Amino acid sequence: MPQTTNPTSNTENKKEQVAVLGGGSFGTAITKVLAEKGHTVHFWMRSAEQVQELAEKGTNSRYMPGVQLTGDIRPSTDFSAVVKNADAVFVAIPSKAFRNVIREHASDFHDGQIVISLTKGIERDGFKLMSEILQEEIPRTRIGVLSGPNLAGEIVQRDLTATVIAAKDPDVRRTVQNLLGCEYFRVYANVDIYGVELAGALKNIYAIVAGMASALELGENAKSMLITRGLAEMSRFAVSLGANPMTFMGLAGVGDLVVTCTSSKSRNFRVGYAVGKGAQLEDAVAELGQVAEGIYTLQLVKEKAEDAGIYMPLVRGLYEILYGGASIKAVINGLMMAVQNSDVEFILPRTLTY
Repeated sequence: MPQTTNPTSNTENKKEQVAVLGGGSFGTAITKVLAEKGHTVHFWMRSAEQVQELAEKGTNSRYMPGVQLTGDIRPSTDFSAVVKNADAVFVAIPSKAFRNVIREHASDFHDGQIVISLTKGIERDGFKLMSEILQEEIPRTRIGVLSGPNLAGEIVQRDLTATVIAAKDPDVRRTVQNLLGCEYFRVYANVDIYGVELAGALKNIYAIVAGMASALELGENAKSMLITRGLAEMSRFAVSLGANPMTFMGLAGVGDLVVTCTSSKSRNFRVGYAVGKGAQLEDAVAELGQVAEGIYTLQLVKEKAEDAGIYMPLVRGLYEILYGGASIKAVINGLMMAVQNSDVEFILPRTLTY
């Protein structure tokens, strides 16, 4: 069973030098939390225009329109300068570019530096998670993963939010709790890095399914069924790869799944909703204007599940809809005709005798 600790108190307010890599919505949200905690935040963005806007106006209008960023935030396109003086680095780079960026700048990280992945995705080659990429590219650092029901749009509004820091090193867990924990952002701890990270990546697939279901107005019972069976499916897949099933009962599992499957603020939900209303996948993604990691994750998980012989009907059905030309209703009808198996994957029913 994964070890957990209580959320951090708000007693640790020492000013630290931290870095955030990636100027998208979640990188911006974490930057805002860190800056409001009083830390100096070195914020790396690819776009010189974004850097200039943030420096002059305190805004990142492309990803967080109408949100004012205050505190000691130092935006820059100079990766080395951002990383070299930071005690902890938070990486919010999209999964497709994650390895290339880290590999290109591997020499900028230093021994013992805390590096935390915020990215919920999977690399195609070798089915690698972001923490595995960090371990391969910068093994001299101390690595962790942050994941949970964390819609960036709510975090920047200071709405109550909880997250999970997963790391083997207890000092990494404590440090991240102290850096981020505040009155509206609570940080819980876990040691199951693989489970927490897989949960964060897999739930994006089921958010697309849920968006479609909402667009089709299938009803609350049906949406609840899809979310619950999605939880069973993603936990079955993750456990087959070595994750702890109990991780999926926490914030990183069921917590993140629920919020991404029920909120129109979720990018993956919005893509599914648009497709459910008749839009082509390419048009739905273009309209979103941001990365919907579930689109990429779906293809990788389908291939992996088939290779490993893991039963994942929702993944297969969604793939057939998005890439095989199948109708949404036909796939859902097929799911309803499937064999009725165990409700809870890891508590198999025993034969009852009277």
